[in-house]
Amino acid sequence: MSIYKKFIQYYKPYQRLFYFDLFCALVVSLIDLAFPQILYYLTHGIFTGDATEILNVIGFVGVGMLIMYSIRYACQYYITTWGHIMGARMESDMRQDLFNHYQRLSFSYYDNNNTGEMMSKLVSDLFDISELAHHGPENIFISTIKILGSFAFLMLINVKMTLILFVVTLLMIIFSIYKNKKMKAVFMDNRKKIASVNSRVQDSLSGIRVVKSFANEDLEREKFCSSNLEFLDSKEDSYKIMGSFHAGNAFFQGLLYTAVLVSGGFFIANGSLKVADLAVYALYIGIFINPIDVLINFTEQFQKGYSGFKRFMDVVGITPEILDKPNAITLTNVEGNIVYQDVSFRYNQNTGVLHKVNISIAAGKTVALVGPSGGGKTTLCSLLPRFYDVTEGAVMIDGKNVRDVTLKSLRSSIGIVQQDVYIFAGSIGDNIAYGKPDATNAEIIEAAKNANIHDFIMSLADGYDSYVGERGTRLSGGQKQRIAIARVFLKNPKILILDEATSALDNESERYIQTSLERLSKDRTTIVVAHRLSTIRSADEIIVINHKGIQERGSHDELLSLNGLYAKYYKMQFEGLDQLQDE
Repeated sequence: MSIYKKFIQYYKPYQRLFYFDLFCALVVSLIDLAFPQILYYLTHGIFTGDATEILNVIGFVGVGMLIMYSIRYACQYYITTWGHIMGARMESDMRQDLFNHYQRLSFSYYDNNNTGEMMSKLVSDLFDISELAHHGPENIFISTIKILGSFAFLMLINVKMTLILFVVTLLMIIFSIYKNKKMKAVFMDNRKKIASVNSRVQDSLSGIRVVKSFANEDLEREKFCSSNLEFLDSKEDSYKIMGSFHAGNAFFQGLLYTAVLVSGGFFIANGSLKVADLAVYALYIGIFINPIDVLINFTEQFQKGYSGFKRFMDVVGITPEILDKPNAITLTNVEGNIVYQDVSFRYNQNTGVLHKVNISIAAGKTVALVGPSGGGKTTLCSLLPRFYDVTEGAVMIDGKNVRDVTLKSLRSSIGIVQQDVYIFAGSIGDNIAYGKPDATNAEIIEAAKNANIHDFIMSLADGYDSYVGERGTRLSGGQKQRIAIARVFLKNPKILILDEATSALDNESERYIQTSLERLSKDRTTIVVAHRLSTIRSADEIIVINHKGIQERGSHDELLSLNGLYAKYYKMQFEGLDQLQDE
């Protein structure tokens, strides 16, 4: 029931539209019920009189019915137009809520879920919601009125024949409930299979350069074919169950007409039913069966919409792991003093990545983290902006626990430059301005100059308006890196994290970027994760960390004199001692 309650909440902003839609539906239903009744009274009253009486009345009847059907036209127009608009707005609200929730979810969710499946829930799963939101209450409301109204009039005409119809209708309902349960499972499977297809497409197209570099187009075709055929099998199952559902209900509708014809003939024969009454009865049978047919079609629509909304709720119902405390304070006037106090961390139930780590970084100082991959360097950095929360211990900024301050103020105080830079589709200027969305052109240009990329941008035909391509495909690695640095210049944080920012670059690009990073690091508290030890010689402190924890710490010269791990790494890079292994 919680799913239905959540669905109903989306009607609240559109209550006036919704209630007027139901009012119009009521008017349409009453008018449809009125015609057979008008015919009944005319055939049993006015039409039995002389020609003059008929001619005197029939004009008024015609005008009255013209007015009646004009009103029906207006109501039907509102239902079709504004009812659908209401449904589309509700679908839009749900899609916005889902996207907003995606923005709130923690990194751990994205670690365990595929982007293609998330896209499927955001787009295709909600396609049928609009129709369900509009036609659901309306179809149930109209159908209920028509079924009850026509049933009441049928009872007035002939009770026994109507009870026979009721038995057949009851069998139809039992059949529909049975098939409906099967349809629910099949349509949910449809959603999962199309999500798998979307996931496969997203994965393959995002990595298209890797695919082509390995000449693995055939492999990707086979993988997509497998997912595509699984979805096809699921769709075929759904069409089979839909076929038996619709065919079965059509059979029961035929039984209704058969029951009317046979029982009607029997009751006419024994004198308990007039032929004229059977004609009116047949009109009400049409009104009685039509809403049943509508509900049968609606069942399919409901299951499609319900399965999409259920998957939508599965995501919206997830509580983000990283949230502001109710009494979280705003981090202001940041100086940049950082303390890791007895910090331990593990991913899920896996072996701990960090154990009892203690690091203190004074404001404005630069600390470098070095060591083998998997030692926890990047994880240590991720704990500072609360991409993940510590398992034990505390991370402090200016004496304040990062878990006690608002996420927005915390992350606004930290700038991050990573090895894998993400460039958004759009212009170079837009990408730089991502560091400060309300930045002026002058500020964007100044940031680009500080990042040593202004001259390159001005060499392009469109300058700062130049299109970068999806994920920055028109830019080199060094150019993308400098755009990322320009973003951080524009953001102007007091704390800086450089996570292997130059490790994937050529020597020339590295020199450009190293100059930019040195300029960026000035007067900021900086944490550097580096494999190229040449880039961290001037760090105030170098910490050597591996899977056993912190092994060494000190300045470049101090660590070399120890002739320990750092000295070994240094020799491996600068003296070619390739056979040495990390400890």
